[in-house]
Amino acid sequence: MPTVTSEDLDRIVEGRTVPRLLRETVDSHGDRAALRWKDGDAWAEWTWSDYARRATAVAAALGELGVGRGDRVTIMLTNRPEFHVADMAVLLCGATPVSIYNSSSPEQIQYLVSHCEAGVALVENVEFLERFAKVRDDLPALRHIGVVDDPDGLAPDEVHRWDSMLDASAVDLDASSGIARPDDLATVIYTSGTTGPPKGVMIDHANVAWTVESLERAMPLERFDGRRLVSYLPMAHIAERMVSHYMGVQLGYEVTSCPVASDLAGYMPHVRPEIFFAVPRVWEKFQAGVNAVLGADPEKAAGFEASRGVGLKAALARANGEELPADLAGAYEQAEEQALRPVRELLGLDQVVAGITAAAPITVDTLEFFLGLGVPISELYGMSESTGPMTWESRRVKPGTVGPAIPGCEVALADDGEVICRGGNVFRGYLNDPEKTAETLDSEGWLHSGDIGEFDDDGYLSIVDRKKELIITAGGKNISPANLEAALKSVDLIGQACAIGDQRKFVSALLVLDQEYLPVWAAQHGLDTTDPAELRTHPEVLAAVEAGVQEAMADFNNAERVKKWTILPEEWMPDSVELTPTMKLKRRGIHEKYAEEIEALYS
Repeated sequence: MPTVTSEDLDRIVEGRTVPRLLRETVDSHGDRAALRWKDGDAWAEWTWSDYARRATAVAAALGELGVGRGDRVTIMLTNRPEFHVADMAVLLCGATPVSIYNSSSPEQIQYLVSHCEAGVALVENVEFLERFAKVRDDLPALRHIGVVDDPDGLAPDEVHRWDSMLDASAVDLDASSGIARPDDLATVIYTSGTTGPPKGVMIDHANVAWTVESLERAMPLERFDGRRLVSYLPMAHIAERMVSHYMGVQLGYEVTSCPVASDLAGYMPHVRPEIFFAVPRVWEKFQAGVNAVLGADPEKAAGFEASRGVGLKAALARANGEELPADLAGAYEQAEEQALRPVRELLGLDQVVAGITAAAPITVDTLEFFLGLGVPISELYGMSESTGPMTWESRRVKPGTVGPAIPGCEVALADDGEVICRGGNVFRGYLNDPEKTAETLDSEGWLHSGDIGEFDDDGYLSIVDRKKELIITAGGKNISPANLEAALKSVDLIGQACAIGDQRKFVSALLVLDQEYLPVWAAQHGLDTTDPAELRTHPEVLAAVEAGVQEAMADFNNAERVKKWTILPEEWMPDSVELTPTMKLKRRGIHEKYAEEIEALYS
């Protein structure tokens, strides 16, 4: 692939905005499917022309409410086709859509809507509307609220109905797509707030266009090929916004919306996505599901593992550009037919061309599980402040790394090992917070990630840990909690883990058992119960976990090893005290919630 610089991409995307990308796609492929969703037991879809027709109508309705260039509109919707329409409609006005998480409390809504100075809000339903109502008096700048779903007519008369907005006389797509300028804000992404209040990451149209162009060059795909994907993460997160919304517009994807993330497994065999983005926990749960099914038949499980081993050898050889030897090629063909393809079909992963994992570290074990299964998975690294990606390689995958810099982006290490980058993907600063901006963006344009990294001889980056999350023991030892947690999660029985030890004499861990695999393991070992609540304290389970922890810690030195652990009763769910919406650990929340359990480990 020819080397491309940041300046090259600047020239290529000059003048582009998200609405202009929509107009180009509608002009070229207006009759192709753009957005799909489940409507009861049936499936429905809108073409690109349908999508644009709705967006231009809602843009007209918003214009009648006074929304214009430079204004901001808050959107609080689940992952559904109407989100894409609403977001695009705001952009067609020249305004900035700001999506917020659906779990936001009234107090959080008050902070976010006030902070971004939104004059209009579009919400999902009456329940969301009620949360706004509780803080309505504290939002003097918020002039109008619209609701998408109100079948029983419960919303107050002053609330604008989505159906009425769709009936507005549509604005002209050619004219409205020219309102926004490349340096206008395309969105403000609020960080998940693992520490402190969320910050508003300002991303302009030039950031979006540049990043999409870079990713297009890194993708093993052709533009406008109608690739299928399923969209299920919150649209308030940069990863989902980039993959299914912005890239969808430029690359002509067919996006199926899954409003409830826990329903994803049921959508997969129907959609059979060709591009599949998932956070590590989703990949881990798919892996655990396969292990649970196979665990009931040890002979079949052994055969599958042998086939997967062959598949991994073939995948790594291809990643290195090697031609498969005749014996490996023959063994792979047999493994594909007998074991690998049927499992991929069962999971709905059989047509994946680009499988992507990001937003948190994935274990090498899980990555290699899917490579061996024949899923072309690769790890992407980045952050909201880099409009999503910094590094990624979809073809030459090296497990344990997050790939080289994306095309046009410079990625380097600061003197202390911190990962830094610069390019057209680097954000424009934090909204209304020049002090935090100056801490993150230096005078030479380098974005400081807060992560510690290492490069290998091929320029592939490995992330060692979060700079601010390093455990410093009472003895002064610096320890990576992420590395320990990845090792602990390699134990089949352990689904989730959080390492503890800052300013402590030794390292301990909070563990959550894998809910899918646990009953299978119990049945295999002849236990008299498969109830997870009972198994959590069963002596044989505890002994197996202890043996697994000891084995997982074998590669760490004595100061780093987890010495004590405890099992918690419930799985950690997305968007909770323990996890962000994209399933990153909220360490402060975990430490506070489980303070008693932690103290017991050190008493």
